[in-house]
Amino acid sequence: MARQSRAGPLLESMQRWLQSILAKFSAKADTAKAIRYMLERWQALTRYVDDGRMEIDNNIAEQALRGVAVGRKNWLHCGSDAGGERAAAMYSLIGSAKMSGLDPLLYLRHVLTHIADHPINRIDDLLPWNVSVALAPAQPA
Repeated sequence: MARQSRAGPLLESMQRWLQSILAKFSAKADTAKAIRYMLERWQALTRYVDDGRMEIDNNIAEQALRGVAVGRKNWLHCGSDAGGERAAAMYSLIGSAKMSGLDPLLYLRHVLTHIADHPINRIDDLLPWNVSVALAPAQPA
């Protein structure tokens, strides 16, 4: 509700301003290209106004990937394409566990302990956001 009442009008005003200022630039100007790029993606940008689960930015995802970007040179030689794909899957699981508030080590231990006997049609039950909060790290008192 606060997003709709506060951010909604600001974004509408910004959109009108961008549309009006676009005519002042040459079509090939970098600024005009940037404005068109933003306006073409306007629906995606403003989707968060009506959906409280969404953020206006992707900072959480970028922070989760920061470790991968920083260590990219260290992981340059995974041995093979398949090794790189396995490493990517593991980093994705670990990052998702962290974002879900789980201790990654406890989460992976839980999954590896239960996956052999788990029904294949319920594999989603083992994804980080579906696993019990019992795997969350203890909160300091």
